[in-house]
Amino acid sequence: MLSNPDAPLSLAALWHALFWPMLRLLLGLAVGLLVANLLEALRWTRHLARLAAPLARAAHLRDVAGASFSLAFVSPAAANGLLSDSHAAGEISNRELMLANLFNSLPAYLVHTPTIFLLTWPVLGAPAVAYVGLTLLAAAGRTGLTVLLARRLLPPPAPGCLVCKVDDATPTDWGAALRKAWRRFLRRLPRLVYFTAPVYVLMYLLQRYGFFSLAEAWLTAHMGWLSFLKPQAMGIIALHLAAELGAALGAAGSVLQTGGLAPRDVVLALLVGNILSTPMRAIRHQLPSYAGFFRPGLALRLVLANQGLRAVSMALVTLLYYFLS
Repeated sequence: MLSNPDAPLSLAALWHALFWPMLRLLLGLAVGLLVANLLEALRWTRHLARLAAPLARAAHLRDVAGASFSLAFVSPAAANGLLSDSHAAGEISNRELMLANLFNSLPAYLVHTPTIFLLTWPVLGAPAVAYVGLTLLAAAGRTGLTVLLARRLLPPPAPGCLVCKVDDATPTDWGAALRKAWRRFLRRLPRLVYFTAPVYVLMYLLQRYGFFSLAEAWLTAHMGWLSFLKPQAMGIIALHLAAELGAALGAAGSVLQTGGLAPRDVVLALLVGNILSTPMRAIRHQLPSYAGFFRPGLALRLVLANQGLRAVSMALVTLLYYFLS
């Protein structure tokens, strides 16, 4: 956040602080949407669904959820685009959409796992393995729990839904598929921009005028219940809240190298910081992305469910690590 939010911003400053990051977000969402439309036009989603068929079948989810699960290993945005199209067409209900989105927790996290590991390993060394491994365990737990919930809440899909053969009709050629995908993309693109851009600008204004700083200060001032952590860990947690993982890793690496904290304490501090930063992460990053694919109210419910389950799963693995390490 800028030190003086009332000072006018130059065009160059606005470009670097607001417009360029928003443009990159919109570009990423647009590419994901186009990929989802192209896969649908080529009818490859059934092939993707086969990869996740056993797990999706156990969860009583339809083939589109299985396809979205497989696609999330490559592009979570494209996976959301696929679910959005299916929901808009009335093929899946709000409940199944919610469960299918939670079902994608593991592949959506795996997309970012190499980046997180490459950030943490040079700074932390061996503790990075524990931190990344525990966050990955939490993601796997979220998907596993979703399978159990969906199996109880959803009726079994039509027999053979997930193992049906590709249509016997003549396959769509690439030219026709591209034209069809492009037409659908152009219809969806305005909605993506109209909803995502205002939400992103709102998040920027909230940050610039101190909303997030106030929230972070409040959380920092009410962390007395974290007495099981050493005092040096509070700085790592506060930086995780204020500036997310990068600054927290810098602080963690410093206290680790100087002997201020043991590797176990550093991992616990990063895990707790990860949990406490959940509300900020949801508002800053996930809500603008989801608003590009779903109605604002539905996007908010999906984000709350996603981040709520994420926080609970992270709390469980943190307790597991605390008592077993």
